[in-house]
Amino acid sequence: MLSARSIFQEILDNDESFRLFCSIAASGESQGGWENGRIAALVPESMKHLAPKITRHGADEDKHGRLFNALLNKRDLEPVPVPPETDYTMLLEKRGIGLAHDKLGRDEPLTEQDILVYLSHSRLTEQRAADQMDMLVKYFGEHPEVGKSIRMICHDEENHLAYCHEELLRLARAGHGRTIQRVLRECAMAECRVYRDVSLAVMAHMGRILKWPKAKSAALAAGIHAMYTYERLGGWRRMVSLTMPERRDALGGPATTSAAGIA
Repeated sequence: MLSARSIFQEILDNDESFRLFCSIAASGESQGGWENGRIAALVPESMKHLAPKITRHGADEDKHGRLFNALLNKRDLEPVPVPPETDYTMLLEKRGIGLAHDKLGRDEPLTEQDILVYLSHSRLTEQRAADQMDMLVKYFGEHPEVGKSIRMICHDEENHLAYCHEELLRLARAGHGRTIQRVLRECAMAECRVYRDVSLAVMAHMGRILKWPKAKSAALAAGIHAMYTYERLGGWRRMVSLTMPERRDALGGPATTSAAGIA
């Protein structure tokens, strides 16, 4: 029977599929760390109060990249190049979602509109990350090899999502509500498509590595397409809603940056 637990167990049990999974995850987290670091450095004067939280966000993402690389090191595995069709972050940028890397590479201050776009984009991508980590913790949170790392990452992703909700609501109260909702909806429509395409690409690579029968690969692809259809028909609304989180000032404290001692 196909299930998220059984699929990930197969990926976990095979060195080559595990190597690809961790390489993709580490690359995405490292990109997120760089992006947040640049945004923190370029935040406009009117929003300087956000810089420490954005810096903390970036530090957490860098830590996650190190955690995934540490999992590879524990098996004496080297990272592999990330296939471009599985690069979620860069595919979003090509769709015009988030802040372009060429803008972040320049030493020019961002605008308040840029920060609205950044937070709206983050609200969506952090929802994806939190949902995925919740699933992994549910099934593998006590796993002797990966359990500690995924619990740590899950905790951080929940903090990131809470931070996005709180800051966007604060900006909405300051008069930016309509802009935020417009940007969130535009991001959601594009993100759903990119997530579908990346999911299909990742499963295709895993299928080749694990030698899945065509029927199994087809069933997984059908499930991904079904989820995309659900999201396009209305599931996207969950991705754009804003509610005050229970965790307030979730990124107000110091980051925990060490990836040592992973069990």
